[in-house]
Amino acid sequence: MAKLTEKGRAIRRMFDEIAPRYDLLNRLLSFGIDRRWRRVAVRQLAVPPGGRVLDVATGTGDVALEIARQTGPSVRIVGADFTQGMLVRGREKVAASRYAGRIELVNAPCEALPHPDGTFDGVTIAFGIRNVVDRDRGLAEMARVLKPGGRAVILEFATPRSRLFRAVYLFYFHRLLPRLGGLLSRRSAYQYLPESVQEFPDRQTFLAMMAAAGLTGLRHLDLTGGIAVVYVGEKPR
Repeated sequence: MAKLTEKGRAIRRMFDEIAPRYDLLNRLLSFGIDRRWRRVAVRQLAVPPGGRVLDVATGTGDVALEIARQTGPSVRIVGADFTQGMLVRGREKVAASRYAGRIELVNAPCEALPHPDGTFDGVTIAFGIRNVVDRDRGLAEMARVLKPGGRAVILEFATPRSRLFRAVYLFYFHRLLPRLGGLLSRRSAYQYLPESVQEFPDRQTFLAMMAAAGLTGLRHLDLTGGIAVVYVGEKPR
């Protein structure tokens, strides 16, 4: 695996530590809405029969499994993550599912994907791009491994546009979520979450970053009042 920066190693350690209760906290802290967000994101793919999809920052495999649920049996999925603790949980979930023969999990960071150019018909990343230290390089790598005409789908947290909803959301996100997360896991990880979302580029800036990576046909879809956003782009034919 490519050499990580000190910040990258710190993020990897954090996710290793929270891996055992990561899925439980996702469901509790999002009130289960995260599952719907992933379903909506995966629907934006356009994978042909016999196609291949890469899920970057796959974590415990939720998106990889959702891709398998929404596609035919001839579609193959690769999940990549740079955190061994997450991959251990992911492999357990994949092995226990009906899709075990279609999903492969590999250890790799977004900035250095171990796949040849033009390998995949679709690339996804859910709630992971903000943790990529070199986002420009990560987006370029995602574009590189896409086939011409392939689609990149990125699901990430955002800040709601409505002033009232934003105030309620930010109170929960910055005040309550770290406390609740700290009861069951590592509090600092759930302090990092709102901080990383706050530092993430706004919608138009991030779309411009996708364009700079070589993706076209760009669009975005706000979910649940703008708490999360799905970004979609295609590699030119």
